[in-house]
Amino acid sequence: MLCPYCNFDESNVLESREAMDGKATRRRRECVKCNKRFTTYEKVSNIELKVIKKDGRVEDYSREKLQKCFEKALWRVDDEKRSKLIDEIEMKLLNWESVEIPSREIAEIVMEVLKSTDPVAYIRFATIYKNIKN
Repeated sequence: MLCPYCNFDESNVLESREAMDGKATRRRRECVKCNKRFTTYEKVSNIELKVIKKDGRVEDYSREKLQKCFEKALWRVDDEKRSKLIDEIEMKLLNWESVEIPSREIAEIVMEVLKSTDPVAYIRFATIYKNIKN
């Protein structure tokens, strides 16, 4: 793990604990070179989930697509908060009863999270998703 301060590649783990309801590990580290401390999170990098599109096609789930969507809907919100919201959505997706999920269900989960977080972003997303003109 590279130190974010000096880019040295060795650090000591001072503390580890569960994070995000057991879906990640939070580690407090100290750089061997500059002795500064920083926090890292480890989590599963790939979600083995298939998305069923409106036309019946099946695609691999893509966090990047969700990030682009959130960049448009939550353009005033910082990257860290957007990432946490996407993590929350992914936790809900991981609890889905199947490895295949219709895209409309993902959209409903996104709208549920946005509605409770940022009503303006919810309206912006819902307008685009549901093709609302007025």
